[in-house]
Order: sequence, then C-alpha cells, then structure tokens
Amino acid sequence: MRAQVGLLAAVSLCLYSAVQEVLSTPYLLQSTSSRTFQIDYDNDCFRKDGERFRYISGSIHYSRVPRYYWKDRLMKMYMAGLNAIQTYVPWNYHETIPGKYDFTEDRDLESFLKLSSDVGLLVILRAGPYMCGEWDMGGLPAWLLRNDSVVLRSSDPAYLKFVDKWMSVLLPRIKPFLYQNNGPIITVQVENEYGSYFACDYNYLRHLLKLFRYHLGDEVVLFTTDGAGKGYLKCGALQGLYATVDFGSGGNVTQSFQAQRYAEPHGPMVNSEFYTGWLDHWGWKHSVVKKEIVAKSLDEILALGANVNMYMFEGGTSFGYWNGANSPYWPQPTSYDYEAPLSEAGDPTDKYFSIREVIGKYKMLPVGPILPATPKFAYGLIQVKKLQSVVELVHLLSFSGPVKSVYPLTFVEMNQYFGYMLYRNTLPINCTEATPLASPQNGVHDRAYVMVDGVFQGILERNTIITINVTGQAGSQLDILVENMGRINYGRGIHDSKGLVTNLTLASNILTGWTIYSLNIDEAVKSGYLNKLKKLERLTAPAEVNVPSFYLGTFVIPSGIPDLPQDTYLKFPGWSKVGARFE
Repeated sequence: MRAQVGLLAAVSLCLYSAVQEVLSTPYLLQSTSSRTFQIDYDNDCFRKDGERFRYISGSIHYSRVPRYYWKDRLMKMYMAGLNAIQTYVPWNYHETIPGKYDFTEDRDLESFLKLSSDVGLLVILRAGPYMCGEWDMGGLPAWLLRNDSVVLRSSDPAYLKFVDKWMSVLLPRIKPFLYQNNGPIITVQVENEYGSYFACDYNYLRHLLKLFRYHLGDEVVLFTTDGAGKGYLKCGALQGLYATVDFGSGGNVTQSFQAQRYAEPHGPMVNSEFYTGWLDHWGWKHSVVKKEIVAKSLDEILALGANVNMYMFEGGTSFGYWNGANSPYWPQPTSYDYEAPLSEAGDPTDKYFSIREVIGKYKMLPVGPILPATPKFAYGLIQVKKLQSVVELVHLLSFSGPVKSVYPLTFVEMNQYFGYMLYRNTLPINCTEATPLASPQNGVHDRAYVMVDGVFQGILERNTIITINVTGQAGSQLDILVENMGRINYGRGIHDSKGLVTNLTLASNILTGWTIYSLNIDEAVKSGYLNKLKKLERLTAPAEVNVPSFYLGTFVIPSGIPDLPQDTYLKFPGWSKVGARFE
C-alpha cells in the first residue's frame, strides 16, 4: 500500500510539474482565426467551430482567490470534467477611485483569462456592470453614490456616463480573449438578473447591448441570466441578448427550463447558475446542501442535453471589505465557501467527487490524478497583547484629519468607502441618570460602538438596536465608531449609504456640531506602525466587551520543513461579535 501511495504521489508531482511548465509558456493571440462560437436555433444547441457543443462549467471568482492559487483551482476544476469556467468582473474591484484602474496582481484579469485557456478551460465572462454575487454593492463602485439622486442600473444619464467610461476600459481589454480571436471567452453576460430589479428599464438594456456590440463586435454571443420564472424574464430579457435562467437543485428541472422557453422558444437550454450550495449571513448557521441532491439534479440537467454552470464550484473568500449584504439588512461574512465542491481553501470535497462521477456519465474525464488538498500547518496558540484603542490613536489613523460639520456626514461625503469612521461630539446635558441615545430614523449604517470619555456604553445597530442608554457629565467626550459591514448587493437597496446617515438624538436633543475622522486602519496595519506602539497589556483571558482596540500577536514559522509557509486557519476561542444577531 505504501508503494502504491508513493507511486501516486510521484505521478501527481510529475503531472503538476508538467502543468506548471505549460502554464509558464507565454500566451500568444494570433491575428487571424477561423474559430466560431454560435447559437444554432434550428437544433437547440451551441456550435463551436461548426460542431455541436455543450458546456459543463463551474463558477470561480478570480477576485476571491489569491493569484498564487489560480492554477491550483483551475486544474482541479478541469480534472472534475469541466470544459469551461464562469467568472464575474467586479467593477468596484478595478476602479476603487474614479478614473484610476487597477488590473495588477490579484486583479490581473487578463492573466486569469490566459491561465484558464492554458489549462484547457473555456470562459463564460460576466462583465456587468452589475454582478450581485454577494459582493459589496453588487460590484458597483460606492463612489457612484456621490450623486445621491442617481438611479443605479437604469438609463439615468448620471449613471450611464460612468458605465460607458468603465466599459470603454474593460471591453477592449477582453476583446482579444474572445473565442473568435483565439481566446477562451465563448459568451459574455450583459448585466445580471435584471428581471429582479425594480427599474425594469428596457432602454437601459438596449443601451448596454449597443455598448457591448460597439466594443466587442457582432460575432460574440451575448446573454442574460434571470430566475426561472416568467415574471423575472419579463423585465430581464431583451431581443438581441440570449436569455438563460438559473435555478438550484431539488426542483423540477424540466419545468424550470420551460421558463427559459418562454423567452427563447428555440436555442440551447442553459442554466447559468445551478446552485451547488448557498450563501451565508452573519448569525446564521452555515448553509448546507447535500451532495446527493446536487448530483441528482445535475444528472437530470445533463440528461436533457442542457448546458450548465455550477455556482459556485470554488467559492473562495471575500477578502478585506468586499463582502455584501441582503435586505432587510443581513451582512454576509468574508467566507464565501458556499458549500461548493471545492472548499473555501480550495480542497476537493465529497461533493466534488459526486459531481465528477455524474459528469463522467456524459463525457470522458481527463486522465490523471486529481491535485490534492493544499498543505496546512498548525502554528499553535498565539498570545495577543492589547495595544491602544482606536479612540486613543485617532489622530494617527485619520488620513483626512478632523472635519467639522453641523450634522453627521456619510462615508461617501467624507470620500471614504470602506472600513470605519469616527464621529466625535460632546454631551450637551448631564447624563448622571441613564439617558437614551437614539437613531430614531434607523440611520446607523451599519454598526456603531459608543463611548463616553473612553468608557464603552453599548452598540447601536442597523434595524435592530436603535437606542441605548449612556451616562456622563455635560461636556464629556462622546465617540461613535461606525463600522461599514458591507453594502447591500441585491434589489432596490443597493443604493446603500454608510455611516451616520441621519441625525442622532440624546434624550430629546438632536446632536449637532460633529467632528468626523476618516480612518485609514488598513494603511496603519500594512505600514507596521502598530508594531511600534509601546503601550502593551498582556491578556491572560478573553476580554469582556471593551472599547474597540488593536491587538498584536506573533508566531514563528519553523525552519527545515518543506513548502512553508503553509495555509492555516484562525480561531478566536471565547470571542464573539456581540449584538442583537451576532453570537
């Protein structure tokens, strides 16, 4: 048995080395091509180079997987039997500041497309401008909210001028990667699930259609995706864009595709989002969809000859502040595991092998071993030390300095889009008895940590805690640290402002005369500034609820062990995110 294991490991290593060599070869796009990818309406199928074609695809978002792991994840998807992958392009990920575009490192879309092609996978590109995807504001940049009256995802000129500019940057970048240009992209999605949006603006879809055709040409297959119901397709479908549907496992597959036939009487059947799992929210149990149910529905889809994209095949992580939220306000965690066939860490699960077995019934699977789980290492217990609080460091953390305002300003009004912002005031009255501090119009977006003279008073939270009691003397310093927990990514609520978006009251008094600080916490951490702080307090046990503070811990990566550093997991025993919903 040991000899067999050793042989398998050796074969796997050789295969992986060969793949690495192939993937390191420069990607060349030739100037001419006879390749075609088309819709055959007469025979209800796609045609690739004239031959009948069906794709079996899986979703992976390059923005949720570190570039270092792109090869690993794509190879595992290929070895599962997929012949295509699907990915979103998050507009706000590439244009965080208006007019400044970033396509480098983890944002290098072109390298991801090259890599997909080198692995042998075609690409279904979801170009937006809106994507949903449990991503902050559905992929739309928060700076669009500088115009408070802008109607997002509509033909509002205030919105379209930015869409046009962004697409004039994105679409020319992807055009060389279209299939007819010897690239991997076979289809491009326009917008996303527009039939679920309140606007139902056909002029908007027509504008996007013309825009995409102008930049990409007439040969590429453009499509839309909507829920598997006539009501969704009524506002989501448009002549000139091939209408597809999305639905999960456990239902009536034939009936779901009948909804697509409402918009497309002929052409290939396509489920653009076949859900292998489901999303999570803070405070909810992790979503679980059994592998048997997924495998059964997948089998039924493939038996019909339909095309399918499994959403997600590799969920990954919404790093930093990129997670979204749903309405009524339920933020999503950074984990986007999605109960997918490849785990958040990129490891094959039992669901992966069940899906691979089903695919093997309909096409020949690639020969060779499947790449194993990535190596993990337990670095042990890390003792953390408490540094100064955010309030104590505010003058060093603020990149704008203090801004004076009669009434609170939102994040966008302060030219800040993510993270935390500090609002400072003084108590106008004596609060020797517990006095209500309230957000009567539910204007805390999304979570506020309240302190008086540095003493923690409580938490105000969107939709759930709109009043707390505070104590202190007139003139005492009132600090309110507001956390943006992710913008709503779906539905009417995507126009989601952050910060104190309405006034606060103390007893019956509207608080005025604010001093506001934008906080550049990420830069402070990145620069190593916090490591140089002198005031340290060793923690021997988890602290009780305290003022928001920085904590520092260190660990040693051992030497002499191959392939270190390795991935690991963080666990905070005894810690919780206290509040109405978060335990």
